[in-house]
Amino acid sequence: MNIHDPVKPAVSSVRERNGGEILVSALRLNGIDTMFGVPGESALPVFDAVHDADAKVRFIVCRHEATASHMAEADGKISGRPGVCIVSRGPGAMHAMVGMHTAYQDSTPMLLIIGQVPRLHRGREAFQEMNYTRTFDDMTKWVAEIESPDLIPEYVNRAVQIAMQGRPGPVVLSIPEDVLSATSGVADAAPACVVHAGPSDAQMQQVKALLQQAQRPLIIVGNLGWTPEAIEKFESFVARNDIPVVAGFRSQDILNNDSEQYIGDLSLGCSRVLMARVKAADCLLVIGDRLGDITTGHYSLLDVPTPKQTLIHVFPGPEELGRVYIPTLGIQANASLFVDALAKLEPLKSDAWAGWRADTRRDYAAYQQTKSDVIGFDLAQVIVYLREHLPEDAVITNGAGNYTVWLHRFYRYRKPKTQLAPKSGSMGYGFPAAIAAQLRFPKRTVVCLAGDGCFMMASQEFATAVQQGLPIVVIVVNNGMYGSIRMHQENNFPGRSSGTHLFNPDFAALAQCYGAHGEAIDKHEDFPAAFERAVAAKRPAIIELRVDSKQLTPDRRL
Repeated sequence: MNIHDPVKPAVSSVRERNGGEILVSALRLNGIDTMFGVPGESALPVFDAVHDADAKVRFIVCRHEATASHMAEADGKISGRPGVCIVSRGPGAMHAMVGMHTAYQDSTPMLLIIGQVPRLHRGREAFQEMNYTRTFDDMTKWVAEIESPDLIPEYVNRAVQIAMQGRPGPVVLSIPEDVLSATSGVADAAPACVVHAGPSDAQMQQVKALLQQAQRPLIIVGNLGWTPEAIEKFESFVARNDIPVVAGFRSQDILNNDSEQYIGDLSLGCSRVLMARVKAADCLLVIGDRLGDITTGHYSLLDVPTPKQTLIHVFPGPEELGRVYIPTLGIQANASLFVDALAKLEPLKSDAWAGWRADTRRDYAAYQQTKSDVIGFDLAQVIVYLREHLPEDAVITNGAGNYTVWLHRFYRYRKPKTQLAPKSGSMGYGFPAAIAAQLRFPKRTVVCLAGDGCFMMASQEFATAVQQGLPIVVIVVNNGMYGSIRMHQENNFPGRSSGTHLFNPDFAALAQCYGAHGEAIDKHEDFPAAFERAVAAKRPAIIELRVDSKQLTPDRRL
């Protein structure tokens, strides 16, 4: 049995357990084996319950609730089960809100557990008391407070079901500390039942007819609901029918980027030629992407509300179908179930778009060519080295900032579950995500690319990486400023930079003071040897890249 799979509760006599024990058992029965968080006195029975090995749920102690919540969000992305974060009331819950926002915008199944004040103290503005139902309502799928230990199995199962059903997302459970310490003889419940929708035969015949009528078809893929088997079937389908595929925002690891049908991604700083191709397409098949702000070029690539292109929109949540764009054909379906049906269609006649597909791939190859006139440190050469030397299953994580433009443009993802990045655009995401990835995939190479500002928002978790013995390689792109904001300042207030200059520590020395590997380089030619040393160290490592602060993007310089 896979450790992440839900399991049936053992048939045995029910014994009295406290709420913490009941909670941990309910999580484990729903396939959850890891919790991230910062301990607090309002949830002590939970931490006691995970102390024993037979609990089979590990607790990863973190240094800040914000980074703990991002670890949980990343774990939900890559495991397919809700990532779990547990925090104390008040300040702990508020710190964790950033991960909830990311989970909501990224459609990630996640569960935030908050220790609440005792039931009898509620309504008095007790120490750190908050009303979580009101606070979290706009960024979650469900918020509930559990009033009795008898209700814990039911509420946990409902939370898991809601987090995974339809469009995935975050759920909050608030549990008063006296509920967690109270005892009950309640039995464990069967695991949550998650039902995925699939397309009808009639809908698939419409899909075939609309694609076959096209002269310039494109498929846009998002990263929701894909299994490895579905990805293989999808690769075969697009190769057999020679249809070009575009990755939605930060969904570049669905189709192997070496495939002749892969033509790039729609992201911040993406190819203007690719954006023009999307506008020129006459049929768009969108699978697993909700067509959000960034994927659509700030709603410019498709007309709102009625696109000029024929739009086939496949998404697991019906509330997203027609929310912004009215589709020609809307299909509520899980991506994998849709692809199962897609793979069974008879081959299309692709002669009409063969030249279109070939041209789009040439555009992509040209866009990935590095420049020969770069002044100083060339970050593109670093990304190209990683592209050519990392294992195909290596996980690359990042947060937010202009440095990500180089990664998205010059790297090639070849396997699923190898890109971890926030659609929410949250800084400080990449390093916590790397910790979650290395814990989930201990034998795979995990690399975090972070800007100096981005890394400093999560740098305290380097202690967590050392404590857990995780050989993550962190590449810190140090340009001494908030580069993306400086770029916007130059657009709006040329020559008047304000509030964007950063004073940074010696990042290599920071790693070394933890007993980890650290070094800094000033030339991109020195990166290959530095990276090899970092990997060989087999412990957490930081490579600081001291780049030219004037180079804002691959194409733009101060």
